[in-house]
Amino acid sequence: MKLLVSASNMLVFSEWLCLAYIFALMKKGKLPILIHVTSCITFLCLPILVAPDFPRSADILHSIPTQERMLAYLLLIGYFYLNYFVLIPKLYNIRRFRLFGLLTVLCFVLVSVVPAAIISHSYLKGTAPANMPLMGEQGKKDLPPDWLENPPTAPNPQRMPPPYNDDLGLMITQYLFIFLAVAFFSGVLNINNRLKDTEAKKFQAELMYLKSQINPHFLFNTLNSIYSLAIEKSDNTPIAIVKLSEMMRYVLNEAETDFVPLEKELAYISNYIALQKIRFEDAVKINFRVEGSLQGKKIAPLVIIPFIENAFKYGVNAEDDAVIDIVIQQQQQALHLMVLNKKVIIQKSGQERTGLGIQNTRDRLALLYPGAHVLTIENNSAEFIVHLTIQLQ
Repeated sequence: MKLLVSASNMLVFSEWLCLAYIFALMKKGKLPILIHVTSCITFLCLPILVAPDFPRSADILHSIPTQERMLAYLLLIGYFYLNYFVLIPKLYNIRRFRLFGLLTVLCFVLVSVVPAAIISHSYLKGTAPANMPLMGEQGKKDLPPDWLENPPTAPNPQRMPPPYNDDLGLMITQYLFIFLAVAFFSGVLNINNRLKDTEAKKFQAELMYLKSQINPHFLFNTLNSIYSLAIEKSDNTPIAIVKLSEMMRYVLNEAETDFVPLEKELAYISNYIALQKIRFEDAVKINFRVEGSLQGKKIAPLVIIPFIENAFKYGVNAEDDAVIDIVIQQQQQALHLMVLNKKVIIQKSGQERTGLGIQNTRDRLALLYPGAHVLTIENNSAEFIVHLTIQLQ
């Protein structure tokens, strides 16, 4: 009896370890189909792997307890997915607790009773494997003629383990622990996935809000530039309108995605700088250069332009000598941006929202590049310098 209890305890402990490991794998969400298939096969084979005679005995699969456990584990696997996909989302999450509890109890009864009933019935009916001794009248035909008259006895009956049916309570207790573990893990996985979905939806909502703030900000600044050209009746006004149309096309068609090709983003920046050169003419000295290969890299759209817009907005004055330096370097997987503008006296209107573009960009960088970007801003009495490094995709 002690040996039987010890083996049962080892099996229960192994089951808990296996379930914990399977739960950790599934929680990562990597290769879900392969993980689910491998986990189900491993869990189903536990009664064989932890059997006392494994791997010496070839009759493990013909053992009644082993067959009952394997059938029970097969039902537990079915209950796991039933609980994960149906019971929790369709009943528990909408607060139908009574029906959820009733079906859970019914599932436990099926797991703990059905395997023993099916396997025992198959042996009594003589449908067990061919190399197993049969029970009932059909099984008696295969016994030696004198076996029924003088059945063999054990050398020491006092040391024989109790009949298998006497351990029904222990078996049901073990099934209860494993059933509760399966219910717990499937519930936690369901909650974990719901939290991930909620976080993803929140992330997309925040991102769309920030984009909706950036686009009007861009349009406001650019229209101001063209308005200035129109007031001056500049011949460059049509060219500026064409540049604006190209920029708007990019914003409407490309910038709605999470990531865009780096060369398209830099083409947008080049159009913006060209537009500012038309507007300010000789009022500002612009040094703009791009270094490194741009092919095959992607970046979040409109994540660089706010720093460049800020330089033109607060670094240009017709009465002062304005200088703006813009350097974009691509090295391996990193993009480096440096924007420098000399401070000039700016007459602010009450309608301007100072720092809106930069603050939104900080928030977007935190969402899109967590732990994969470094932003440094130097703000002294003479200059405003931005250093940004982004790990590209």
